[in-house]
Amino acid sequence: MPVRRALRLVRRYWRVLIRYATRYTAPVRRAWRRSLQLRVVTITLLASSLLVGTFGWFIADRSAEILLSRAEDEARSALTTKVEFARKQLTFYPQARDPELQTGLEELVNALVDGDPADPSSAVISIRAEGWPNLRAVVLRTMDTRDLITPEMIRAVSGEGGGISKQIRTAEIEGEPIKYLVYGAPVTTRFGQVELYYAVPLTSEDQDANLMRTTVLATGLALVILLGVVAALVTRLVVTPVRVAARTAQRLSAGLLDQRMKVDGEDDLALLAAAFNQMAANLQRQIVRLEEMSRLQRRFTSDVSHELRTPLTTVRMAADLIFSERDEFDPAVARSAELLQAELDRFEELLTDLLEISRFDAGFAALDAEHTDLVPIVERVTERLTGLAERAGVEIQLNLPDTPVIAEVDPRRVERVLRNLVGNAVEHAEAKPVQVTLSTDDAAVAITVRDHGIGLKPGEERLVFNRFWRADPSRARQTGGTGLGLSISVEDARLHGGWLEAWGSPGEGAQFRLTLPVRAGDRLVAAPLPLIPRDRNVEVS
Repeated sequence: MPVRRALRLVRRYWRVLIRYATRYTAPVRRAWRRSLQLRVVTITLLASSLLVGTFGWFIADRSAEILLSRAEDEARSALTTKVEFARKQLTFYPQARDPELQTGLEELVNALVDGDPADPSSAVISIRAEGWPNLRAVVLRTMDTRDLITPEMIRAVSGEGGGISKQIRTAEIEGEPIKYLVYGAPVTTRFGQVELYYAVPLTSEDQDANLMRTTVLATGLALVILLGVVAALVTRLVVTPVRVAARTAQRLSAGLLDQRMKVDGEDDLALLAAAFNQMAANLQRQIVRLEEMSRLQRRFTSDVSHELRTPLTTVRMAADLIFSERDEFDPAVARSAELLQAELDRFEELLTDLLEISRFDAGFAALDAEHTDLVPIVERVTERLTGLAERAGVEIQLNLPDTPVIAEVDPRRVERVLRNLVGNAVEHAEAKPVQVTLSTDDAAVAITVRDHGIGLKPGEERLVFNRFWRADPSRARQTGGTGLGLSISVEDARLHGGWLEAWGSPGEGAQFRLTLPVRAGDRLVAAPLPLIPRDRNVEVS
């Protein structure tokens, strides 16, 4: 249990750490995602730092090795000379018990010294005779050589078959640590063997190596900074025109079609700016031409719709007269009068829809919003379509709240939208029930119309609102629609600041959802009813 509790505590603190790290690094991550120049400069600095650091370490390491190798060669050469000199000097002493030998060793050390013996940074020379206890070790100056001449080195030099030994040691001389290169070599004499130790200070080599490292570090740092500055300047030369192009493109997309880039020089960036300006000019011409064509088309539709009103009124008067007297005509003529009346009704409805579409296109459609109870509107629409539903063998089921649903809407437009939705649902229900559901919350009101007919194929839920679009062109209409009903309905929904959405699946039917704000002008965030039917979710699960 304590282990489990500790693991939970660790996970908890880990989540807190991740949360704080995510929060405080958000500006850096945002700048990294948005700035190409920052990414290029950062990557350049990291790559150059790694490269220069590796190269500088290699140079400094090789320089230190060369300095040490040179010092070793010099020390070994001096050691060879000193060993030969000592061997010659000690030939005058035939035995180790010679009372003059100790004094001779001291004089020999003084003779082997290099430079000023009083200088603490000068070489240290020592002669030891491990095989002769009566002879004490001799050192150039009074100092403790235990840090320089280790027992391991003494055994390596004085032991049987001993030879030249080398090591690097640090000794404290007059309170200052000094690194020494220590060599030891046996010296053969007439009475036996003594050992000569030669310790050369590496102070100058260390200073040269440190100077080399400092120089390489400073040079590398300057080179990295220079590369960063160069990368920033080069990236700025490339990024600045791209940023200008992005801002110009944003202004073009906002409708400022006269925006152009400045062309400087004849390089690739200038070619890009010239090509961009040419593209913008072509787009401007095309957009202006399309806007003019659209304006002419809207004006033509509006003018034709208005001009057709007068002959339609005359034809309507004659058709009404013929239709009222159809009982006195031959059956074939009477049937023709009925067909004429029906087609005139459909033509008049189409003309009305075209006028409404032209008002939407021209931006002249106005919302006459008032506080309205939507329950009676839904009931009135379904009541008017009851006859159509009975002829199609479709039952319209209402799911309405018991209390009034008040919203600030244009009742005429809402009723027209519902009439189109319910009429289409009845037409495509294939003798299956159609459910109309109304729901509301504090911010929005939603009405869904659900049928269980042929449904919609993937992608058709967006095409269904196009003008004159039909899922199956060969399918005969039962309601005599104009093909503009859903197009007008979606414009009515947008005029309210609402949504008109569709969902459908082949063989599972379709559902349309109208969502309107409770208060005119409010912004919709969510709908009280789902777009995908709940019964469909249950079946899938």
